[in-house]
Amino acid sequence: MDLVVRAVRAVTVAGVGPATLGVDGGRIVALEQGIVDLPGDRVVELAADEVLLPGLVDTHVHVNDPGRAEWEGFETATRAAAAGGVTTIVDMPLNSLPPTVDVAALEVKRKAASGRTHVDVGFWGGAIPGNTGDLRALHEAGVFGFKCFLLHSGVDEFPPLDAAGLEAALRELTSFDALMIVHAEDSEAIDAAPDPHGEKYTDFLGSRPRGAENLAITHVIEAARRTGARAHVLHLSSSDALPLIASARREGVALSVETCPHYLSFVAEEIRDGATQFKCCPPIREAANRELLWQGLADGVIDTIVSDHSPCTPELKRFDTGDFGLAWGGISSLQLGLPAVWTQARQRGFGLADVVRWMAERPAAQVGMTRKGHLAVGYDADFSVFAPDEAFVVDVAALKHRNPVSAYDQRPLAGVVRGTWLRGAPVTGDEPRGELLTRGNC
Repeated sequence: MDLVVRAVRAVTVAGVGPATLGVDGGRIVALEQGIVDLPGDRVVELAADEVLLPGLVDTHVHVNDPGRAEWEGFETATRAAAAGGVTTIVDMPLNSLPPTVDVAALEVKRKAASGRTHVDVGFWGGAIPGNTGDLRALHEAGVFGFKCFLLHSGVDEFPPLDAAGLEAALRELTSFDALMIVHAEDSEAIDAAPDPHGEKYTDFLGSRPRGAENLAITHVIEAARRTGARAHVLHLSSSDALPLIASARREGVALSVETCPHYLSFVAEEIRDGATQFKCCPPIREAANRELLWQGLADGVIDTIVSDHSPCTPELKRFDTGDFGLAWGGISSLQLGLPAVWTQARQRGFGLADVVRWMAERPAAQVGMTRKGHLAVGYDADFSVFAPDEAFVVDVAALKHRNPVSAYDQRPLAGVVRGTWLRGAPVTGDEPRGELLTRGNC
C-alpha cells in the first residue's frame, strides 16, 4: 500500500476508537479496528492527542470566481478549506460572473477553477426566471442540484423565483430527480419589515424577521408536497420553523435542512452596534433561538452544518459607517467551521462522531457523493488530523481566504486541524491537486 495511518482515535463507520487505515491509489483499501501492522510505503503514526477524521464536505461555499475574484478565488478558498479539514466543497452558482445558470456558464466556471484547486470542487446550478429549459442540460453536465432565491439575492444577475416560478422549476426537476436548494425568506414579508439602515444590530435583526423565514419555508414545503420534488432549506436560522419541517417530513415531504456554524456560535445579544462583520441573511438570532437550533440537530430535524462562506472585500462590509443596511451580508468561515462547531458541540455533550455526521457524512449523502464523507474501505482517502483539546485564538490575518474579514476574529476556539490529506497525499497549499467533480463520479 502507498500509505498506512495508525490512530489511537479515529472516527470511522464503526465509531470512535483506535484504527489502522491503508491507502492505495488514492482510496482506502484496508481499515482495521485497533493499532495493527499493515505493510505500506509510508507509515504515519498520529500523536496521542490527535484524532483521524474523514475529510469534511462543505456543500455551501461562495467562491465568486470568475467575475468577482477580488472577493474570493478558487486558490484561496480551497487553501482555506484544506486548512479547516474540508476536502470537498460545492460552489454556489451566484456572485460569480456569469452565474451558473446554463451549460455555457458552467464551462466558464470550470475553466476558471481548472488546475487551481487544493481540494475537490463540485458545482451547483442556478434556477432563475426564464431558465427552466436549461435545467436538464445543466443536470446532465454534472451539477449537484439547483439553487434558487425567493427574494432578491443581493446581485441583480441572479433574480428570485416567484411562487409560480418555484413550482414550475420543481416540476421540471422531478422529471430527472434533481434537488432544489432554496434561500427561504419571503420577499413581501421582508419588504414590509422596518428599514435596515443604521448601526444598530437590533434594527437589522428587525428587518429580517423570523416570520419571513417561516413563511418562505412553508411555501417551499407546500410546493414540494404538490410536485413531489426533493427540496432543501438553506442556512436555517429561525428555530420557529423546526416543527414545520418535522411535520412535513412525517407526512412524506422530501425535505432536508442545513444550518451554519455562525447560527450555532453567535447570539444577537452580543453583537455590537456597527459590527457589520456579523451581517448575514438570514441573520444571527437570539441566544434562546441558538439553543433550539442545537436541539434541532440533536433531534435530527436539522441534517447538516455547512459554512455558507460568503466573503467580500473589506470595503463592502462598510466598516467606515457601520451601516448594516449598506454592508454586504456574508460571513467568511470556511477554515473555521470545524473548530467553531466543535467548541459549541462539546459544551452541550456532543462528540466528534456527531460533528462528523453533520459536517461530512450527511452533506456527502445529500448531494449523492458515494466516495466522500466516511473513513471506510472503498472511499477516497480524504481525511484530516484534528487535535480536539488544543485551543487557539482566531487571527483573521492568518486565515487562508482572500480578504482578512471574519466574524470569528479574536474568538477563542477549541480544536486545531494539524493536517489534511486528499486522496492519500498531504495538502500543502503549494501544489493544487484538487479535482473538479461532477454528479455521479464521486
